[in-house]
Amino acid sequence: MSDNQSWNSSGSEEDIEPREEPGHPIGIAEFSGYLSKWTNYIHGWQDRWVVLKNNTLSYYKSQDETEYGCRGSLCLSKAVITADSGYGSESSLRRHGSMLSLTSATSGYSATSTSSFKKGHSLREKLAEMETFRDILCRQVDTLQKYFDSCADAVSKDELQRDKIVEDDEDDFPNTRTDGEFLHNNNGSKEKLFQSLNPKGINGIDFKGEAITFKATTAGILATLSHCIDLMVKREDSWQKRLDKEMEKRRRIEESYKSALNELKKKSHFGGPDYEEGPNSLINEDEFFDAVEAALDRQDKIEEQSQTEKTRIQRSDAVPLGDAYSSSGTHRFSEKVEEMVQSHMTYSLQDVGGDANWQLVIEEGEMKVYRREVEENGIVLDPLKATHSVKGVTGHEVCHYFWDTAYRSDWETTIENFNVVETLSDNAVIVYQTHKRVWPASQRDVLYLSAMRKIMASNENDPDTWLVCNFSVDHDNALPTSRCVRAKINIAMICQTLVSPPDGDKEISRDNILCKITYVANVNPGGWAPASVLRAVAKREYPKFLKRFTSYVQEKTAGKPILF
Repeated sequence: MSDNQSWNSSGSEEDIEPREEPGHPIGIAEFSGYLSKWTNYIHGWQDRWVVLKNNTLSYYKSQDETEYGCRGSLCLSKAVITADSGYGSESSLRRHGSMLSLTSATSGYSATSTSSFKKGHSLREKLAEMETFRDILCRQVDTLQKYFDSCADAVSKDELQRDKIVEDDEDDFPNTRTDGEFLHNNNGSKEKLFQSLNPKGINGIDFKGEAITFKATTAGILATLSHCIDLMVKREDSWQKRLDKEMEKRRRIEESYKSALNELKKKSHFGGPDYEEGPNSLINEDEFFDAVEAALDRQDKIEEQSQTEKTRIQRSDAVPLGDAYSSSGTHRFSEKVEEMVQSHMTYSLQDVGGDANWQLVIEEGEMKVYRREVEENGIVLDPLKATHSVKGVTGHEVCHYFWDTAYRSDWETTIENFNVVETLSDNAVIVYQTHKRVWPASQRDVLYLSAMRKIMASNENDPDTWLVCNFSVDHDNALPTSRCVRAKINIAMICQTLVSPPDGDKEISRDNILCKITYVANVNPGGWAPASVLRAVAKREYPKFLKRFTSYVQEKTAGKPILF
């Protein structure tokens, strides 16, 4: 009988009133009587014999069947009482079935049937039923124990009486004799020696009824336990299915994520600032490096195709005489140019072989590339220095093609576009150029002054030196924009021509000349990028640039008069 079971007064003439029984004083009165109980939609309300005893409400089909055990019981201390809208109302018909009755548990009713899993038969309710069964069982055990104690007392009294009769002297009882449990008198009659024990005569306990109820209670406990176990098994199966489903969903999501990430790696850019350079970038250094390397490879292929397919426009190779580059000219940056030239002549030409701060990172034939690791505020500012020897060209020719912007796009493949912002003199210009973007790095631009100078040798046995220095400046006509990150540079191309005298009276040919090149680059990228990526890119790109440029100069000067 569940907590929400419906009961109505049957209108019986016998009112429910307290009654006193032997062994049960009025203080703990027992109430009994007929009440109407809702059974089902077919039979509707039916009269049932209800007993309220020891805080437990039990019901029977009729008063005559009380000795066979109750059909259901409810512990009132754990009951939840709710108000109903009225007799026979719609809400009163919304019932979920009663608690598993004691007699039904012994009649083969399956506790795990479909109806037992309906709403209202949750594990919590079944545990509440177990508590009710426990209370009933404890009371039944107490009752049976009292009965057994009473039986034991009665048997003890009978044994004492038997022993007393046997011990009496037979002379005192000449006309009587014992015959088992009977005494034989002189008149031929016999009487029972011991009175039989009446089951209901001991403290008014109905042993048969209590035994049946005890059996039904234990059966109900076992049935409810079985029901709880089935509920837990079903819940375990349900949770296991949900777990398997969640694990499968997670596996599919992880596969989709990996697939999407691989697709994004193949693209040139993701279309969002979170995937660009910066300390909060969502891509790690390895992914950053892979993306930069892939973009550079694509640019190299594009450049190779364009160099193969295009026909270069023939330009006049008339080069101004060397005297035009002997001074920096007169302009507002003259002093700055002179300062930079002297600085490079003093420090850039120093031998780095014995300096432990310079590390040799590349050595290919005559070309050697050194690097000195420097970081400032987390930004890589590593100075690079390369030395190289190129046959068949002079220092003047190398510096000419490096400085003249007319040839810049022929050999510089990283530039997207450039223009001369201002011409300061015949050998000094201010240039603004943007470099091709290498995703995920931001696009860079640079504004620099480019000056070309000829430094006369102080000793007649030493060669003259040609120098091109490019260093960053500011200009009102090329202010920084949000589209690009402004980089800062300080670069010098320093060249000296070495001549091997020809045999006899032969003229000097290109086979007799060798250009010794020292290339120095100090670059501030202007923004954050992983240090390992910047150093790896510099190590890869600078040697390629130097070989590409010197090959271009050799190609341009082949078969032409030597320009010293």
